[in-house]
Amino acid sequence: MGERKIVARNRKAKRDYEVEETYEAGIVLTGSEVKSLRAGRVSLDGAYAKVVDGEVFLYDMHIAPYDKSSAHTGHDPERPRKLLLKKREIARLAGKVAMSGYTLVPLSLYFNERGYAKVELAVARGRTKADKRRKLIEEEEERRAREAMKRYRF
Repeated sequence: MGERKIVARNRKAKRDYEVEETYEAGIVLTGSEVKSLRAGRVSLDGAYAKVVDGEVFLYDMHIAPYDKSSAHTGHDPERPRKLLLKKREIARLAGKVAMSGYTLVPLSLYFNERGYAKVELAVARGRTKADKRRKLIEEEEERRAREAMKRYRF
């Protein structure tokens, strides 16, 4: 893959969900939204995607209005945004999400090497509190093991 310019990450997603599969999706944006993205004025906290009538939409992603755009050319910061995927991918996502416990969560928003805005979308299963604690403990143990290995290098 080429160089990505990451604009936003959903930091809570990897903690709150167990990621099964990831997809790269294009996103339909207006001009002022693209300018706000390039300025880094976006938040993925609480964002999720849904399959509606054979199309995938991203909800609750906040893109701040662009400062230099006029009121009539601006955009609604919380509007649902259409994601661009192939029909086969949409059918697969719809099948996975229909299973209980699965949801579509955006992991990151970035510009690819050609300058197009893309969303890394994950099919994920929600974690319970116990699962979250267990994962934190495992990560802490791994970190301690790495630190110990650093001290005893030859």
